[in-house]
Amino acid sequence: MSAEIDRRVFVKGSVLASAGAALAGASGGRAALGQQAASPPASGNPPGPQAALPRGKIGKLEVSRLLLGGNLLTHATHSRDLRYVSNLAAHYNTPEKILETLALAEQQGINTLVIHTAGRIVDLLKRHREKNGGKIQWIICPTAPIEDGLAQYGRQVQELVDDGVDAIYLWGVRSDVLAGRRIDLVAKAVNLAKAQGVPSGVGAHALGVIQQCEKHKINADFYIKTFHHHKYPSAPKPGQADDNYREFPAYWCGKPEETAEFMKTVEKPWIAFKVMAAGAIPPQDGFRYALENGADFILAGMFDFEIAEDVRTIRQILPSLPTRARPCRG
Repeated sequence: MSAEIDRRVFVKGSVLASAGAALAGASGGRAALGQQAASPPASGNPPGPQAALPRGKIGKLEVSRLLLGGNLLTHATHSRDLRYVSNLAAHYNTPEKILETLALAEQQGINTLVIHTAGRIVDLLKRHREKNGGKIQWIICPTAPIEDGLAQYGRQVQELVDDGVDAIYLWGVRSDVLAGRRIDLVAKAVNLAKAQGVPSGVGAHALGVIQQCEKHKINADFYIKTFHHHKYPSAPKPGQADDNYREFPAYWCGKPEETAEFMKTVEKPWIAFKVMAAGAIPPQDGFRYALENGADFILAGMFDFEIAEDVRTIRQILPSLPTRARPCRG
């Protein structure tokens, strides 16, 4: 070629081409865990997704079975001891690239994002919605401290509601610490968000958080809980990740079999995250394991060039799921 192709133009073109291929080959049949797309938007509005994914319900929200995770967008890569990866992600996922990623996710049928209040990410989400016509829903966990009175947390919840958040959940980093010693604060944080009229959930890395919430009848609308098997090289060995509230930080889901068994008793919708163990498990494997073992929704961190393939994967898995021991709760 006579001129060097600009890398960003090349990547963007490749992504859009793969997105078109995925949409052309997507199945139109109903999946066991969802329903078909809502009616197309009224004339004059920005175009909606070309092929909506199967969806379920979380509170009043209709949510695609595959949700876009926010960690890669906020450069929280969980890359174990590879310290350069977060910096690499920050150089790739610029504000402009994040906006492209949100638009591509919507085009592929993903209608909901889960993210925490890192940096100025909410300002960027507002730009996508208000200036670019984006429709993706926001499920956000405030990162403010959880203390008696909930003053700081309450202010952040109010700010998110004023900004247009669609649902709020208690950050797993907070719940992992609080569930074993201050379950009352977990309850108050959940109820504070519910009082603002949005669905309110609890995030967790440790199974004990969900067990305590169920034991104390915390009034959460949904759970976001880590879930992946241990069939990968760097998985925990016997004796590791056994603590109920502070699981070994490199593994995220220390008790997959116990988690699947306990969640059979839980009637709230379950969004499973870290299903690929932060990149150690292929999507085809991680998605299927989580869905077959009880998860209602998959939350996956994705770079823009991964979205079309992950959507294609979830479309292939959903119609082929066996009868599950845990009924669909969302």
